[in-house]
Amino acid sequence: MKTISLQQRPVYKVPAHILGVVELWPMDLQHDTPEIYRWVTQPYAHYWGMTDQPYEAVLALYTAMHHSEYATALIGKINGKTAFLCECYEPENDIIGNFYKPEPGDVGMHILIGPPEIPVHGFTWQVFTVVMDFLFDNPRHNRVVVEPDIRNEKIHRINKRAGFIYEKEVQLPHKTAALAFCTREQYLKSKKNN
Repeated sequence: MKTISLQQRPVYKVPAHILGVVELWPMDLQHDTPEIYRWVTQPYAHYWGMTDQPYEAVLALYTAMHHSEYATALIGKINGKTAFLCECYEPENDIIGNFYKPEPGDVGMHILIGPPEIPVHGFTWQVFTVVMDFLFDNPRHNRVVVEPDIRNEKIHRINKRAGFIYEKEVQLPHKTAALAFCTREQYLKSKKNN
């Protein structure tokens, strides 16, 4: 996992996407943390659980992720402008791995969209598919694992549209989460139908 965040170039690029040039870059702590802090402390991001956190706490979280062998933060850029955050992690080395039996090829994922200057219809879905395409571009990834807050209806709709199957609710220290899984085959089938 950590080979992703050591590169100083995009780890994934879609040059002719409907949104423009879409790239995923390793998070640069010094450059990107102020922007991410601005996002995670806004009311719309309350499901991330950081709306009342000081800057130092957010920096500490992403510094720990930066140095982790099991997780990484990626910055999504559209036409060179920072637009979204993607966190990828190995479920077997995360708390969620205590609530199901992780399988080889499982990869966990979180997405946060930055506040748009001009809203674009379907933007979140387009970003979501870029991240899913990136994850499944890695032949070692067989299944994506998500654990959104059970109250986050917007992400549940997108997850289900992408082919995620919801299995159960789990009580994490910071939220009651909906544990859901999506295999490469489920995603490709759903993507073809959208």
